[in-house]
Amino acid sequence: MQLNKCERCGCFFMSDACVCPNCLEKDASDINTLKNFLEDYNQASSLEDISHNTGISTKNLHRFFKSEELANMTFNVDDIINHKTEL
Repeated sequence: MQLNKCERCGCFFMSDACVCPNCLEKDASDINTLKNFLEDYNQASSLEDISHNTGISTKNLHRFFKSEELANMTFNVDDIINHKTEL
């Protein structure tokens, strides 16, 4: 085990995980919300749109899209991350 800084809240904790024990449940809930949104919403969208519709911060969305948790989803993560909304 090592001293890590939680990628979600910034507190320090002893573990090999990337988030502290207090944030594990929040991450699980956000990932479930994100999966449900992506399954229901089949169009390409920007991270900002996804954040607005799910309430998940763009910082956490970036982290989730890099995780193995979403590896089995049938969408192109690069399309979502690189999608820019036109102003």
